[in-house]
Amino acid sequence: MMNIFEQPWLLLIVAGVVFLVVAFFRDLLPPKRAWVFWLLPVVIAIAAFGIDYLVQTDREKIEAVLAKACRAVEGEDIRALASLISNDYRDSVHPSKQALLNHFGERLSKPVIEKIVPAIVSLDIKPPDATVVFTARVMFDPKGPVYEYQKMMLFKLQADLKREGDEWLFSRTEILTIDLQPAGWKNTQGGID
Repeated sequence: MMNIFEQPWLLLIVAGVVFLVVAFFRDLLPPKRAWVFWLLPVVIAIAAFGIDYLVQTDREKIEAVLAKACRAVEGEDIRALASLISNDYRDSVHPSKQALLNHFGERLSKPVIEKIVPAIVSLDIKPPDATVVFTARVMFDPKGPVYEYQKMMLFKLQADLKREGDEWLFSRTEILTIDLQPAGWKNTQGGID
């Protein structure tokens, strides 16, 4: 079933049905008060968009964190990236949040990435934890050192997030594939030998 907090479509369908009911029974309504009934579908439609806009679900928060992380990497903004990572971060190569940030700091010291386009493959939310598998199409910066060898790469990643307060933060991230080939963090030239 549709979640009215994530999509307005269910309430818009209800507004359409109410409109049809009011139109069908308009002759039975008292003429002086008939205009009030025409407001019902309008109020329901406005409520649909209002609820969707005002209430942010866990799924929408996680999608926003993923988008912010991609923008931070594109902008080579380590500070913004650090704000999205849990203090007890750990993955198969990076034993801490600082190790991951150092890895990104080394890789992003020169212009490397022009744009990242993420796409969620699966999202499993069991508060206070969530696991998201997503692809990231990475387009390299034409002025960067990688561009002459490769213009684009496709990564598939799995990220574990945990809710801290009202925010979702990355607690673990693993690279699953690079250009559809099995891979890991060690394939990013940042792995510990």
